[in-house]
Amino acid sequence: MAVTARVPDQGTWLDKIAELPTDAARQAFLRRRRSLHNFAAVEQLYDDVVRLARIDLGRAAGLARTAQWLARQIRDDAARALAIRARGHVLHLSGRHVEAVRTYETAISIYRRLGRDLDIGRTYNGALHTLIYLGRYGRAITWAEKARKIFSKHGDRLRLARLDLNLGNIYYRQDQFDKALQLYDRSYRQFQRLGEPQDIAIALRNIAVCYISLNQFPRALNTYVQARSHCERHNMPLLVAEADYNIAYLHYLRGEYTVAIQMYEAARQRSEQVGDSYHRALCDLDESELYLELNLNEDAARLAKRALASFESLSMRYEAAKALTFLAIAQVHRGQTTDAITAVRHARQLFARENNRVWSALLDLYQAMILYWSGSDAESRHFCSMALAFFAQSKLRTKAALCELLLAQLDLRSGDLAHSKQACLSALRRLRRAETPVIDYQAWFVLGQIQESLRDEKAATRSYKKAHGKLRTLRSQLHAEAKISFQQDKLKVYEKLVRLSLTRSSPNRQLAAFSYIEQAKSRSLADLISFRSLSPTGRNGKPNNTMQHAVDLRQELNWIYRRIDLEGIQATKYSWEHIRSLQQRARTLTKKLEHIVPRLRTQDENCANLQAADVASLEEIRSAIGEDTLLLEYYIAEDTIYAALLGRNSFQVVPLARTAKVHQEFLLLDFQLSKFRLGEQYLRTFSELHRASTEEHLHSLYQALISPVRHLLQCRHLVIVPHGYLHRLPFHALFDGSQYLIDGYSISYAPSASVYLLCSKRRAYRGAGKSTVIGVPDPRTPHIGEEVAAVAAHLPKAHVLMGAEATVDQLRKAAAESRFVHIATHGEFRTDNPMFSSIRLADSFLSVYDFYDFRLRAELVTLSGCGTGLSVVTSGDELLGLVRGLLYAGTRAVLLTLWDVNDQSTAAFMKLFYANMASTNDRSGALRQAVQQLRQSYPDVYHWAPFVLIGNA
Repeated sequence: MAVTARVPDQGTWLDKIAELPTDAARQAFLRRRRSLHNFAAVEQLYDDVVRLARIDLGRAAGLARTAQWLARQIRDDAARALAIRARGHVLHLSGRHVEAVRTYETAISIYRRLGRDLDIGRTYNGALHTLIYLGRYGRAITWAEKARKIFSKHGDRLRLARLDLNLGNIYYRQDQFDKALQLYDRSYRQFQRLGEPQDIAIALRNIAVCYISLNQFPRALNTYVQARSHCERHNMPLLVAEADYNIAYLHYLRGEYTVAIQMYEAARQRSEQVGDSYHRALCDLDESELYLELNLNEDAARLAKRALASFESLSMRYEAAKALTFLAIAQVHRGQTTDAITAVRHARQLFARENNRVWSALLDLYQAMILYWSGSDAESRHFCSMALAFFAQSKLRTKAALCELLLAQLDLRSGDLAHSKQACLSALRRLRRAETPVIDYQAWFVLGQIQESLRDEKAATRSYKKAHGKLRTLRSQLHAEAKISFQQDKLKVYEKLVRLSLTRSSPNRQLAAFSYIEQAKSRSLADLISFRSLSPTGRNGKPNNTMQHAVDLRQELNWIYRRIDLEGIQATKYSWEHIRSLQQRARTLTKKLEHIVPRLRTQDENCANLQAADVASLEEIRSAIGEDTLLLEYYIAEDTIYAALLGRNSFQVVPLARTAKVHQEFLLLDFQLSKFRLGEQYLRTFSELHRASTEEHLHSLYQALISPVRHLLQCRHLVIVPHGYLHRLPFHALFDGSQYLIDGYSISYAPSASVYLLCSKRRAYRGAGKSTVIGVPDPRTPHIGEEVAAVAAHLPKAHVLMGAEATVDQLRKAAAESRFVHIATHGEFRTDNPMFSSIRLADSFLSVYDFYDFRLRAELVTLSGCGTGLSVVTSGDELLGLVRGLLYAGTRAVLLTLWDVNDQSTAAFMKLFYANMASTNDRSGALRQAVQQLRQSYPDVYHWAPFVLIGNA
């Protein structure tokens, strides 16, 4: 029997030995310290293995080997069994579960020979996780019962409670969540009585995980928050970091991206503070995936690389492989196809070493997709066929369907229409009742393309409409910001339907075409604004429970679709029944949501756009258009640009020009405007030539985009709704040969007709109100002080915040109470990550996401810095830039700049604009006058044309 001795300077020697890089170095360290040659030292090494195992598996493995070496040196069988058990824990966490079980059995046989039945019970209990991972649930329950008898005999209530936790895990893995929850709850109550803080934290974590599987998000979140508070009270920083991570992950699963991003950053900082490299890496991994969903590929790649480096240093192959997969996806979106294929192949090797056949096959499919996009059809077909061979034999029907859809597209591209149609129809059969609208959309769209190639336009139209129906389903379920990525490569169906609608002989063909045009444009932004405007109380002042229920339903649907996908990838033999129950729940929730929305419309007019699938009707939009106003909405469909013209009493859709010619002229104009960055000397030398070239391109664009409908523009004010790259075009500067478009009309802009309607519905500020004027001068913008003074002189009750006073908190407070807000500062547009475009204040940079937290009541917010109106136009015609954050925050209109402006001419424009607005109270008219006045001093388009009004002008 081992004799326990006191180990001198325990923390010091353990810290030192843990830092040593090799087994030889650790053994040499112990040879020099004979006082450590005892059972107590082995026991302390064991405890450190347990502590390090989830933080740094490589170091834990080294300490386990050292414990085994030391046990052999002291020839103590109890110490040898303990060290072997430590080795079993390391093998389990390394994924080597079969070896781990054999190792635990060896330790048990030694303990049995020594008659140490309590240690036998501890080993049985510790081995349960490994048996669970191997799916040996019967044996796990047998070992659990043996451990229970031993602990009961010794009256060991603590270990009985820990056994309940592990037994709960067995039932959890078998999808018996109610049974698991009972055991977790029982162990939690026992730990509370025994006063075991760390065990309480683990029990709360398990309870939260169980609530997730039971789709009880609020309870899961509350339990994690409770666990976090408990861990903080008891000074368990590692578990606080874990709780922070889990809370962030919950919000991510619900599609609450803004909250998730903030929570991941907090969790990351906490993990770094406590040295928890594992949870820091998990934050990077999850946030990388989140950014991919938001099409923010630069940051997605950066975080994936950082996560990869961390997981490689922790020897965690599975997580490293996932990081490589996310990196590959980001590289594809950034056009780095060769790098992406290299990353995918490396990830596949890691998954193969983990014996993870599902992920290996998935990566074959991903590689096939990348090769298809790059035009390597033969290689693509090879990898796709390999993936299909696996998925067709598995229960992963949706993954098999994806393989068949890719094969259908390969056949379509090669002209083999018969095989293409056969593969597509097979995919559709697999997808029946699978509740995967994203893949359903793709299947119907591919079938439509095949039917169109077969010259069956009626059948193609039916298929495209079914694809469109799946988009409507998805839009009613995904969180608004998630839809930015969801739209990638999926809006082609609208182009098809617009063109096919306009070629029909139906009397409603133009109305149908306009409906599709609106659904294709800035729907995510419209959804955000619509939801922000929903009142939590009904007309009678009581809480609007129906509206809250609808919001909860949408978030739960988003959650369930993610759970279905996660369960499918895990592909355990107990996943399938759970997936079927989730699919049934999704169908039930969808029906409930469909029934609720009509009721909401009768309660609150702002609920008209509650379902993202819906767009404002033509009549609703026209009702918001003034008598002397016309809305001119552009749409690029395949090779043609269309214009929809909406007036209070008029409507038509007109084809305008070929896309290629207009795009070429736009690029040439953009090139001319970029020459202003070359400096004053260049511009003085070539000013006349430069102005003539610019006007030539503006004239060509006028001929293509305005001339065909000029006779229909019988109005005083134009609201222009661009599309695609046209969002960057200064329509008001288009030139007919003698005058600019703004000389004939006052002009404002809107991201979509639906967004224009929502901005128009916002209540006008009652009374004179007050104004907030902010200035943050720097050497690049020396005229800001002059601009601020001039603007403040023309605004009612102007409160000026200059320099150090212009803080985020001061702006937030003042802006919530202001009718007008003017911010003169330097803006930074992030082309790599437009949602983090920002303006500089005294104490911080204010990004798009920061504006999401603002509550604005302003009629007008002006950002007069460089390029504040710049946006990246993503799939779904979504504008990602500062305008997005400001419209969401609640302002009715925004005045921004389309490009990097000249500080002096901008200050002059702002003086003129606010002076005109003070006398007329007409924002668009004031802008028109200011532009015409500014042109007298600054005739170049660069100086007078960057200023745009967006929203209700």
